[in-house]
Amino acid sequence: MHRDEKRLAVEGNGGDRREMQVKWQGRRENCHPIRSDPESDFVVVHNGIVTNSAELRLVLQKRGYKFATETDTEAVAILTKYVFDSHQDKELTFTGLIKAVLKELEGSFAFVFKSHHFPNEVVTARRGSPLLIGVKTDKKLKVDFVDAHTIETLELEIAAIMKGKFDTFMQKEIYEQPESVVNTMRGRVHFDDSKITLGGLRAYLPIMRRCRRMVFIACGTSYHSCLATRAIFEELAEIPVSVELAGDFLDRKTPIFRDDVVVFLSQSGETADTILALRYCLERGALCVGVVNTVGSTLSRETHCGVHINAGPEVGVASTKVTVMIALQLSEDRISFMERRNQIIAGLHALPGQIKKVLELDASLQQLAATVSENKSLLLMGRGYQYATCLEGALKIKEISYMHSEGILAGELKHGPLALVDENMPVIIIMTQDSLYPKVQSAFAQITARKAQPIVICNEGDEGIPAGVKTVRVPKTVDCLQGLLNIIPLQILSYHLAVKNGCDVDFPRNLAKSVTVE
Repeated sequence: MHRDEKRLAVEGNGGDRREMQVKWQGRRENCHPIRSDPESDFVVVHNGIVTNSAELRLVLQKRGYKFATETDTEAVAILTKYVFDSHQDKELTFTGLIKAVLKELEGSFAFVFKSHHFPNEVVTARRGSPLLIGVKTDKKLKVDFVDAHTIETLELEIAAIMKGKFDTFMQKEIYEQPESVVNTMRGRVHFDDSKITLGGLRAYLPIMRRCRRMVFIACGTSYHSCLATRAIFEELAEIPVSVELAGDFLDRKTPIFRDDVVVFLSQSGETADTILALRYCLERGALCVGVVNTVGSTLSRETHCGVHINAGPEVGVASTKVTVMIALQLSEDRISFMERRNQIIAGLHALPGQIKKVLELDASLQQLAATVSENKSLLLMGRGYQYATCLEGALKIKEISYMHSEGILAGELKHGPLALVDENMPVIIIMTQDSLYPKVQSAFAQITARKAQPIVICNEGDEGIPAGVKTVRVPKTVDCLQGLLNIIPLQILSYHLAVKNGCDVDFPRNLAKSVTVE
């Protein structure tokens, strides 16, 4: 349902049942339920994708059926009417009718069907896509508290109440990151004795420690979290780690073995490609671990074990902290890594306060956004742990402000990207102090020699940055956690670029919060 619509799409066809779909995208004639004809003989609510809808549409059009939308859902609704019309001389149940329809469909989907030909009946069906059914009973729920507050009617928009003092949900979620960090670590990181407790993994830790390799599978921001923590995983756990985009992993039919551990990251737990990759790995006998932010999601239900991120709505890469914790848990019995582990745990302890300090840069980042908003493109460069930060920052800028941006590995600068650099190209380069700092300085020298417009994200107190260069200074932390601080200026910058360009940051065009189709 598009946010500007004033009412929900609801159809009542007898009885007291109603069906509707609340969608991130979709508007006007594409709103669900979709009708089979103007008389609404059949109405359908659908999530997923019917891959052979074009063929079905051609067949049905040849038989005289007319279409009002371009949706694959309408092809299903009209197909249902066609099958019903073709079997009017036979006694056909609603369930039998839908079974006949499903035989003609290809793809991954979930449906709810309703018809006035079958009053007081609703038929649901799924293949691949999630479908949860709630049944209301007459039983009363017992609660352990009494509501002592007077019920009041507030003449306010619910969204405004939820946003609090902020103008947008994105801004609110950015500023809630210190709290989300605390929530993610609560009860799991014991700072007094430098211990990590991830209860969801406890029974499977021996298997994980002796596995042949670990494969991380994700999409989008979750994929960047995997890239950000791959190095620390290999360092602490001493296990080879590969990172895969779920769609590409499936396309290649990547070999997976019984002694592999496969970790799936997803904010929603319903990402279609990630779910399909999970089922592929389950069939091959691998141990499957879920890292999700949504309790009860498909990913959390179908994996062998896992960790709930517990971060609330996610703008940042909250799953990065969880994957670092998994690495710390796996290395707990390695005495040789004790000093390194303690250093990282101390960094986690300081993280909420450091994030609050970075958030104070908002005003200066708003001014910075004004200087680059007229440009058509923006490059972001970094090395090591910060390469993933560049990819995530570029993703945020392009999806929120619609400005073309690209994350580049600084070591690859001379292999093509340097051709883009001139006096009109703004380049954000991440030069926080770690073992690769001298190499990033070399990349910085190359772009300044081409008279680029460098914007440097560096640590507070770094005196190695030439005078006159625009800088964004952030607190220093452990190298594997530095990206959690470095990404925040890029989030804020993307927000201000979007606002300046008149973009709706909470509803990016053509995008969905949870991608439940391939």
